[in-house]
Amino acid sequence: MEKPEIWIEFAAELHVFVGAPRRAGWSAVRTDGTATLGHVVESLGVPLTEVGSLRAAGGPVAAAHVPVDGERFSVLAVARPQQLPGPARFLLDVHLGTLARRLRLLGVDAAYESVDIGDPALAARSAAEQRVMLSRDRGLLHRRELWAGGYVYSHRPVEQLRDVLSRFAPPLAPWTRCTACNGTLRTAEKAEVRKQLQDGTERAYDVFAQCADCAQVYWRGAHHSQLDAIVAAAVDEFGGPGRPA
Repeated sequence: MEKPEIWIEFAAELHVFVGAPRRAGWSAVRTDGTATLGHVVESLGVPLTEVGSLRAAGGPVAAAHVPVDGERFSVLAVARPQQLPGPARFLLDVHLGTLARRLRLLGVDAAYESVDIGDPALAARSAAEQRVMLSRDRGLLHRRELWAGGYVYSHRPVEQLRDVLSRFAPPLAPWTRCTACNGTLRTAEKAEVRKQLQDGTERAYDVFAQCADCAQVYWRGAHHSQLDAIVAAAVDEFGGPGRPA
């Protein structure tokens, strides 16, 4: 018996995942008659984390639907902002360290693996801690164990940050997280942190914060204007309380 032939079209936002022949509109796909629509979509290169909905002539279709011969399906991208089943908490893989630090700068809960622990361990952590897995690794985003995931489309940290903020709309609380470990910051008196300061820093600054988890000390040093610019741009575009006085 001849295998079923179905027709699929992908939203323009998903063209980055599929081959050129499938970017021009409807394209024919042969299935084995048992594979679900979700499996077919992923087999063509699109992680389901990037799919907002699947539609047929009669309306929305579940990823578990088993297509039959002649059916037509539209694969739509996720709507922005994307609704999550829980708080906007993230897990970033080893290649996204700069993005992790910038999210933390904005007060976003962003766990980060600084070494490559492997896809199974990342997916397991995403599930255990209910974190959105952010990655440019399409294979990782295909893993069923993920609690949720998001493909990071750009190589550039500035664009990566805008992409994540526009997609997931996490609440911003700048200057409240440690950029080193993701812990929470508290105001610290100079006397408390003096042993961790160099002489020049102790003489030049009076306002300090310290991480409640790793004890890292922060002050408004030479690079603070650059960080201010990142925070101001994000708050201006996506909202948030801005920098505390």
